[in-house]
Amino acid sequence: MANTSSRTLRLLSLLQTHRFWRGAELAERLEVSARTLRRDVDRLRELGYPVEASRGVDGGYRLAAGAALPPLVVDDEEAVALAVGLQSAAQGAVAGIEESSLRILAKVIQVMPARLRRRVEALRAMTVPATWQPAGDAGVDPAALTTVALACRDSERLTFGYTTADGRCGDRQVEPHRLVSLGQRWYLVAYDLTRHDWRSFRVDRLSAPAATGDRFRPRELPAEDAADFVRAGIGNMPPAHEVEVLVHAPGELVRARVGRWCTVEDLGPDRCLLRMTTESLAWAAFAIGLTGAEAEVRAPRALADQLREWGRRFITAADSTVH
Repeated sequence: MANTSSRTLRLLSLLQTHRFWRGAELAERLEVSARTLRRDVDRLRELGYPVEASRGVDGGYRLAAGAALPPLVVDDEEAVALAVGLQSAAQGAVAGIEESSLRILAKVIQVMPARLRRRVEALRAMTVPATWQPAGDAGVDPAALTTVALACRDSERLTFGYTTADGRCGDRQVEPHRLVSLGQRWYLVAYDLTRHDWRSFRVDRLSAPAATGDRFRPRELPAEDAADFVRAGIGNMPPAHEVEVLVHAPGELVRARVGRWCTVEDLGPDRCLLRMTTESLAWAAFAIGLTGAEAEVRAPRALADQLREWGRRFITAADSTVH
């Protein structure tokens, strides 16, 4: 029989995998008596897990929703799926949750056994991301992103190779402060120990980031927050466009096709309003095409001009097709 602590964790894991367990079946899975099972359930309740019990011949247990999210217990397959999904979200597969996805990804990777990390990396290497990348971007390596995030969290000095916008390469040693997701890119805000000043680095231009093991006392950032510091340092960042398009299709249909990149507001059974903030009007035009429906551009005017130009080129291409 497993010891009390490991058995309690096993019980918690089982309660998280099924909505309801019959008492006899649960006791059999744990190889304990009904009396021991009740004691283990009471132990989970003392730890703050809201386990509900029902009496009778078919009585049993289920884990109810509580006031706070309890720690989750996952098996190997679930851990790999969680890490791969979080990597995708951190790279912008779902707009607005990149930073929170990265924080939890760092927690998962930190405690994940090496054999599971290898499986996560193999899956990532063999998967083609479907996220939109700005022109010329190679994308961010999730492993590098996680390394940088952990160094920021632990106030640990970081070394990496860096390629500047004009193509110059060099080694950097920094005191990392924060990671910022801005304009479909990730930036590291850090104090550069070579240049003795604060800098922001595009993470897709980093190579081989590694924590040195040297801890440091965090310095005061010369800005309101890290995002403001990045914005102030990017003079040539493309302006963001606020897109608003009336789509003549049910909102449910449009969400299924482009909801991961846009917000969709229902206006009736056959109409909805599509909104997005993007640096690329080409991407906005592409999203409109993906809806597969008639649409009216409300803003900005430049998007309508782009659609006219695309339409002209598409018509020319269609008319010149060799039959």
